[in-house]
Order: sequence, then C-alpha cells, then structure tokens
Amino acid sequence: MTTTTNIWDQSHETLEREELQQIQLERLQASIFRAYRNVAFYRKRFDEQGIAPEDIQSLDDVSKLPFTTREDLRAGYPYDMMAVPLREVVRLHSSSWSTGRPIVCAFTRNDLRHWHECNARLLTAAGVTRDDVALIIFGARKLDSGLGFHGGAERIGASVIPSTPSNIEQQLAIMQDFKTTVIAGSPSDGAHLLEALKSSRLDVRRLSLRVGLFGTEPWSETLRQELNDGLGIDALDCYDLSEIGGSGVAGECPHKNGLHLAEDHYLAEIIDPLSGKPLPDGQRGELVLTTLTKEALPLLRFRTHDLTTLHTAPCACGRTLSRLARITSRTDGLLFAQGFSFHPARITDILQGINGVAPHFLLTLSRKGGVDELELQVEVALTPNSDSVGKLLAVEGRISEALHKTLGLSVKVRLVEPQTFTRITEGVATKVIDTRE
Repeated sequence: MTTTTNIWDQSHETLEREELQQIQLERLQASIFRAYRNVAFYRKRFDEQGIAPEDIQSLDDVSKLPFTTREDLRAGYPYDMMAVPLREVVRLHSSSWSTGRPIVCAFTRNDLRHWHECNARLLTAAGVTRDDVALIIFGARKLDSGLGFHGGAERIGASVIPSTPSNIEQQLAIMQDFKTTVIAGSPSDGAHLLEALKSSRLDVRRLSLRVGLFGTEPWSETLRQELNDGLGIDALDCYDLSEIGGSGVAGECPHKNGLHLAEDHYLAEIIDPLSGKPLPDGQRGELVLTTLTKEALPLLRFRTHDLTTLHTAPCACGRTLSRLARITSRTDGLLFAQGFSFHPARITDILQGINGVAPHFLLTLSRKGGVDELELQVEVALTPNSDSVGKLLAVEGRISEALHKTLGLSVKVRLVEPQTFTRITEGVATKVIDTRE
C-alpha cells in the first residue's frame, strides 16, 4: 500500500514521471547555457565536438555532451570552473589532498538553499521533525556532508548539535544528557560510537536514539544490523559527492528499497564504464550526474566512478523519484577506510619521499569490532640486518606519521625484505587485500 507520510516536498518528490522530465529538461537546458556562456572549459569542449547548447532538445540528447571528470575539476583549481563572479559566491568547499590536488565546490545563496532543501528531504524521509535533537558527527574531512545535514536539520526546525568524531566519550555524554534522537555521520563514525558504547558499559536503553543517517563511504548490511541492534536505531544509507556539494544527493527511506535521488536537482545516467554508452534502467553500470540547479559550479555529465543501478518505479513510501541501488564498488580503485577516501597511488607517492624504502607495498584492510584496521608492509631498499633495527623502527614511524598527516589514516607499518612483493604478486609491486565485507 502506498503512503505519503514523511515527505518534505510533496510538490517535487511525488511528481508524475512526465511532469518531472519536463522540469528536468527545462533546468538542463538552462544549466547547459550557463556552463557554455560562463565556463571556458565547457565552451572549449563544446566547440571542439561541434556541439551547441541549442542542440539539446531532449533528455536523451544529454549523451551528446562531453563527460566531466575529477581530473578536469582538479585542473580547474581553484576558480576556473565557476560560472558566476566570486562576489556571488557565499560558500567554498574543498576536498582533501588525500587523492591529489583538491577539488573546489562553490555555492551561491540559491545553491545553499537548494542544498539544505535536499538534505531536509533525506532527514524527513528518516522521520526527523522539529521535535528531534540531531547530533552531526562528520569529521573535518567530511565537513561538507556535515554542513549539509546541519542546514537541512535547521531547515526542518530540529535542534542541532555539531560535533566531531575525535572524542567519542564526549559524544556519548552529549547523547545521554541532551537526549539526542538522531545521529548523522559516516559508517565508520557509527562503528566507533558502537564500540565506545560497549566499552563504557552504558545501557543503550538510557539513550534516546532512534534513527541514524550514514554516508560518505560504502558499508555493508552486516554493519547496518550491528548499528541497529547496538545503538537501538534505524540506520539509513545516504549518498553524497563532495564534487557537487556533499550530502543531499540521494538517501533511503525506511522501506530501504534504494536511495531516492533528488531528480529535480540532478539528472542521472547509468553508463557502461568502458564504452561510455548509456545503459537502460535496471542495468548495473557507472553513475553519471548532471547538476540541474547549480549556479556557481554547474557540472555536466560528471563521472562518479560509482557502480549502481537506477530504478524508476515508484516506492511504497509514495515518492516517485528514481532510486539508486546501494553502492558497494567503484571503477577507479578508490578506497574508503576509517572515514576517509584515498587511492593506493597516494601511498606510493608518500613512500617515494621517504629514504630507505622502495615504493612497493602490501596494504591489508580488515575490520575488528566494527572499526577499520590497516596494516602496510613496505619493502626496504636494502636487506635489513640486526644492527639496523633502530633505524628500521624509525623509518616505520616516519611512514606511519606521513600516512596520518597526508591521508588522515592510522596505519600499522611493517618493513619487509626487498623483492618481497614483486615475488609473491608475480611482478606487481603493489597490492591491496580487503577482508572487510
């Protein structure tokens, strides 16, 4: 039976498909004209491919447009991709340096308003109202997601407590004292919270928690169940992208039948990651997003590298927006651990700057008690001997410190003999083993 409860924006979240597509087309054409007129990068790409903005007369015509990649955004750092003068920009976000040169996302006042509205939708779908107390615990490197949920919760009228995952014991005290009912953070933050709760011997029944929204990294159904049971919540998955603002792109309702996409703000395609050709609904492929309402930084056909499927059938909750299947894998080798994202190539870069080691390693990711543990085995440049143990320990310390400083990761480092990994991996000098579900 279809219901229409817990819907923030009935006028857009329950649109008939034909009416929604008309809105998408009008906004798509406006976004394309804005990008072509004001962003030299897009104007050059259009001209090179012989495309004019007026060539886009239907949603299917979007496949004529060139893709936008993270490399394009990094090359445009800091202001080259902006479509408005800096005086119209009221907010600037930047990704971390953990995956290379940072990517900047800019907001006008209208962009912020739309962003907060999208986050209000996700929170409302989770059952959040003005009577709730929400604890936002995203870390500094996921500040964009934290700010999005913060703005959305305030838009609803809920009481908001911003925090960081650095002091878990303090968060437990806050949740107990302020009777927090909602938490929003990364799955890793939730796992740390659960472990801290177990260690404190605090009875979960003394807390008022009832729902949690978790995003920024893939997570499993097993962890969801652990969070549900251990924290006494209904844990919901959210999808965000720092390149287009952070949280608010898509999220689950309590039916957990996929993540509802804000289609009036984002046009989604599923493509074959190898050929780049569009795939029909229901087929698994790479998610490509085009912003429809972004003024400061319109993005056309942005390749997310996330693998998923798109379903357009209405949900039992009453929403008619398309739903993304939960995302568990990518096409570019990006890894998520301890609440951070990074590419193994960044480890190679770090090792190349440290004397005495080769950039050959084996990275093992495991999970103990819901918490990610990383072990990095690194080849030394020369065969170690007994009188160099102190020096080797110092090198391990330097590597560990560099990884934490650059990537934000806590990693156990162990040095091994030269040629270890080129032998055991048949010539491949780097390898990642992920034993997490």
